[in-house]
Amino acid sequence: MVLFPFYHTRQSSLHKASPPALVFLISIILKRKKEKNMASPQWILLLGMLFMASGTMGAPPRKPVPVPFSRNYMPTWAFDHIKYFNGGSEIQLHLDKYTGTGFQSKGSYLFGHFSMQMKLVPGDSAGTVTAFYLSSQNSEHDEIDFEFLGNRTGQPYILQTNVFTGGKGDREQRIYLWFDPTKAYHSYSVLWNLYQIVFFVDDIPIRVFKNCKDLGVRFPFNQPMKIYSSLWNADDWATRGGLEKTDWSKAPFIAAYKGFHIDGCESSVEAKFCATQGKRWWDQKEFQDLDAYQWRRLRWVRKKFTIYNYCSDRSRYPTMPPECRRDRDL
Repeated sequence: MVLFPFYHTRQSSLHKASPPALVFLISIILKRKKEKNMASPQWILLLGMLFMASGTMGAPPRKPVPVPFSRNYMPTWAFDHIKYFNGGSEIQLHLDKYTGTGFQSKGSYLFGHFSMQMKLVPGDSAGTVTAFYLSSQNSEHDEIDFEFLGNRTGQPYILQTNVFTGGKGDREQRIYLWFDPTKAYHSYSVLWNLYQIVFFVDDIPIRVFKNCKDLGVRFPFNQPMKIYSSLWNADDWATRGGLEKTDWSKAPFIAAYKGFHIDGCESSVEAKFCATQGKRWWDQKEFQDLDAYQWRRLRWVRKKFTIYNYCSDRSRYPTMPPECRRDRDL
């Protein structure tokens, strides 16, 4: 891991009408119909076409269902550095100069919606990394990453996302958040299906990675992944490229969690397909793309908060990676 220069992304274009705009348009048509008393078959045909168009639009993910930690997860290392509260509905990860800690899902999943509510390490968190990610378990692994890079007191957290396919990563994007992630719980989630991977922060899409197999870009589709989270010391790279070191006098560093939502197709590690393919809510047509409102929110994040995007880095990629245009990372 290295700290890359900061870049701003260009705005992406929008290609769909938003659902609120569609509802407004239909209301105007109905009003005009009443005023002009036009022939019913014409209006029925027009309204039918509009409703068909609305059916092709994207939709926000379903609201996560909070469950206790032990329902879906288990500790993986330094068990004594995980603290439990409210009957296990909330936990804390503790990092000190001896060790960090982490946990993983009990099951492996091939597609789904995965969400965690997190409150990050407050104060001087330089050198620390809080990670929430999905990963398969082989040499050519797939991985979907949230990594929260700590900073000195008063400096903002950096959220780094990455996507590995077939063991290849190097698709880093970095943003500042539009809120202080240490003051309250916020939701971080991934929607993953055969068509796209979407990263959400409080239901706002901050990144999309489309299936571009037709462009020669591998996409995670046949390696079940577990979900992991950890708090650890990475002061060799995490803050200003390793210039800022962890101040152990501020230990223990504490990150808090709740929610622990998993809605995925549970599979064995050897499974190559989801047995319920096409039957789950996150696998339906409206989740094959973002809707216009979501694209606008993503555009807002890219314009206001992006500080690095591999798609714009010509020193690393003299030719823009092929997936960037489909992801509208231009």
